[in-house]
Amino acid sequence: MNERYSRQTLFSPIGEGGQVKIQQKHVLLLGAGALGSANAEALTRAGVGKLTIVDRDYVETSNLQRQQLYTEQDVEEKLPKAEAAKRHLHAINHEVEVKAVIMDATAQTLEPLLGHVDLIMDATDNFETRMIINDLSQKLQIPWIYGACVGSVGMTMTILPGQTPCLHCLLKTIPIQGMTCDTGGIISPAVTMVVAHQIAEALKILVEDWESVRPSLVTFDLWRNQYQTVRLTKVKKKDCLSCGDQRTYPFLTLENATKTAVLCGRDTVQVRPPKPLKLQLEKLAKDLNGSGYIVKVNPFLLSCEKNGERMVVFQDGRALVHGTKDMVHAKAMYQSILG
Repeated sequence: MNERYSRQTLFSPIGEGGQVKIQQKHVLLLGAGALGSANAEALTRAGVGKLTIVDRDYVETSNLQRQQLYTEQDVEEKLPKAEAAKRHLHAINHEVEVKAVIMDATAQTLEPLLGHVDLIMDATDNFETRMIINDLSQKLQIPWIYGACVGSVGMTMTILPGQTPCLHCLLKTIPIQGMTCDTGGIISPAVTMVVAHQIAEALKILVEDWESVRPSLVTFDLWRNQYQTVRLTKVKKKDCLSCGDQRTYPFLTLENATKTAVLCGRDTVQVRPPKPLKLQLEKLAKDLNGSGYIVKVNPFLLSCEKNGERMVVFQDGRALVHGTKDMVHAKAMYQSILG
């Protein structure tokens, strides 16, 4: 067995047989921010066979306080988080196959990525995406691990299709919608604690130790020294539209139209075109330079600024309009640049 994993294989619930299983598994990670970057590093160090990272954002200075995988150089280069993570993870463990997917996670974009995936890890920052993950998990019978944190509070639970309640079931019993964004700030130990629980559960699933999977929701507040587990065996609903007897997967139906959304905790609006594009960023940069914009471009995105307004455009036509929560204004700015 590879000396790299010797301390992990000495842990008897994993052992050499479990390590072989870990190295044969494919994990899809949704989000490469605070939870995502820490989960990605832990999975890579553990030797997972393949890791697909999906994220829509790029590295900014405010990320460095808690998103442990990134550096000031990533900020300077305006690297997409998925790509920056891939580069750092390759330097940590070149044996792991890491795929970076720079896109907004929707039902339509995610489902094609889920073939031959053994586990979905939630590290998103919005409730809509989590419900999409939940429905896809139930539809395709793929386990997933929910995780969220804000301030000094965090929570996590493991969802096994056909066995445990799903997130949709849980919403009818325990209010968790508030655990979706960082408007109240966040301290890094809360991130670390959530990730510790998520990775422990992930390892159990990857080595197929199903009896050890935790059947409860864990919640904590590190600042107030509170820790609680809630057993969920009675929460599962037969009439749940996501996992019940007459399931319809309601969160997989989205209208195919230009969509705007204010990003959690930020004066930023995301604008998404009706269909993904394939922009020629260098050509767009030249056009914008000629129109008086200050432009920075790399192979993944273009940042342009004029009159105090800034927009970042990705190759697929998606854009982040900074400095506003006005979706009408953001869409107008987007259309003025991309038509």
